[in-house]
Amino acid sequence: MISVVQRVSQAHVVVNGQVIGEIGAGLPVLLCAERGDGEAQADKLLVKILKLRIFSDEPGAGPPQARPAPSGGSAAHAVASVGAGKPGKMNRSVQDTAGGLLIVSQFTLAADASGGNRPSFTAAAAPEEGRRLYDYFVARARTVHSVVQTGEFAADMQVHLVNDGPVTIPLRIEPAVS
Repeated sequence: MISVVQRVSQAHVVVNGQVIGEIGAGLPVLLCAERGDGEAQADKLLVKILKLRIFSDEPGAGPPQARPAPSGGSAAHAVASVGAGKPGKMNRSVQDTAGGLLIVSQFTLAADASGGNRPSFTAAAAPEEGRRLYDYFVARARTVHSVVQTGEFAADMQVHLVNDGPVTIPLRIEPAVS
C-alpha cells in the first residue's frame, strides 16, 4: 500500500463543484492499494501515518530552520543541525496535535513510467479491491482518530491544500504478494 502525506494548515476536496471533505491543520493522505495488499498492509500503514512525527513541538513555531555551518563546517553539518534544540523540531504526530486526516484515493501512486512516457498502472489493485481496501482504511481510521474526512473513490477530484513547511512524506508498506 502506498501513501503520500503532507503536513498542511488546511485542505479540502472538491467533486462536481462541491466541497465533499475538508480539514484544518493535519494530513491529506493520498492512498493507493497495490495488487497483493490486504487489511494487514492497510492497518500497518494507518498506524505509521498516525504516529509519524512531522508536527512542531510548539504551536505556531513553524518548521525547523537551517543555520549556517560554523566556520570550516560542511553543508552536511548545517543540514544535520536543522531544528536541533530549537522550537519547531518535528516531534509530534497528527494524533498528538488532534489534526485532521483527509483520505483521498489515488491509484496513480502505483504508476510505473520506466518503460516510456505513458505510465503503466498494473501494480495498482483492481478497482473493486482498491475500493474495498480504501473503504476499510477509512473505516479503521474513523475508529481510532477523531477527525477523518474523505474524497470520493474513483471520482474526478480537485484537491486543494496549503502545505505547511513544506513537509511531504511518501510511505509504502510492501504488498503481501508481488
